[in-house]
Amino acid sequence: MTLQDVKFGIYEKALPETASWPEKLDLAKRLDFSFVEMSIDESDRRLARLEWTRDERKAFMNCVFDSGISVPSICLSGHRRFPLGSHNPDIRARARKILHDAINFSAEVGIRTIQLAGYDVYYEAGDDDTWRWFIDGLNEGVQTAAKEHVMLSMEIMDTHRMSSIVRFMNLKRMIMNPWFTVYPDLGNLTAWGNDVVQELELGKNLITAIHLKDTLAVTKTFPGQFRDVPFGDGCVDFVAAFRALKRLHFTGPFLMEMWSGKGNDPVKEIEEARKWIIARMKEGAYINE
Repeated sequence: MTLQDVKFGIYEKALPETASWPEKLDLAKRLDFSFVEMSIDESDRRLARLEWTRDERKAFMNCVFDSGISVPSICLSGHRRFPLGSHNPDIRARARKILHDAINFSAEVGIRTIQLAGYDVYYEAGDDDTWRWFIDGLNEGVQTAAKEHVMLSMEIMDTHRMSSIVRFMNLKRMIMNPWFTVYPDLGNLTAWGNDVVQELELGKNLITAIHLKDTLAVTKTFPGQFRDVPFGDGCVDFVAAFRALKRLHFTGPFLMEMWSGKGNDPVKEIEEARKWIIARMKEGAYINE
């Protein structure tokens, strides 16, 4: 397999924050990425995308089509602010609406995968009730997603509750639906001290896509660092991961997760990170020279 055979995407937040969608897609194309993953985070500005009018949605679809770069997935981190498991019933209702709106939005504009955050709650203390409400809301969302042919895929997170594919599989047993899968983040998996190769083997039949990100490990005296760690400065053994993925015949997409959009030279940061990742893919024999 060569690099041309790999679907290799870039996270929207790695791109200049003030750029328009045509500008973001053009830059992604010039940097040789296959796709861009859209961010719908907890900010009012990005949550408002779910309320785009029909004309706004058509304009987005047209610019995607004209660019030749796809937007096949959403990182839906808006549930940090509005979690499915909140003690506040109004927030739970808003969280369910966000999920249903995201599914309907995706179905209409051609997005196929919504990456979910594995938080029952984020800014409040969790308990048995928050976890139960989270599962109830998630189960309802998965049923809606199945009707709309949209995949809901759970990210392995920066919090302990969803810190491994093992933990995802425990959740999967409660939501036995083919439209509910896992979206591993190699950085998060590694930072929690998991055996990444074993984790990938466990989830091999349910992995929708893979996030590429470096991290610093959680220890007894350090909470870990789950973002803004330059590739190569963290704890992730990318070579071993790519070697395992080759052996497991994984051919799904990879998403390079960065937050360089506010940096002084985001394009240079992305270029250097892309070259570094490709070198590790070659070293792990995932792709040929």
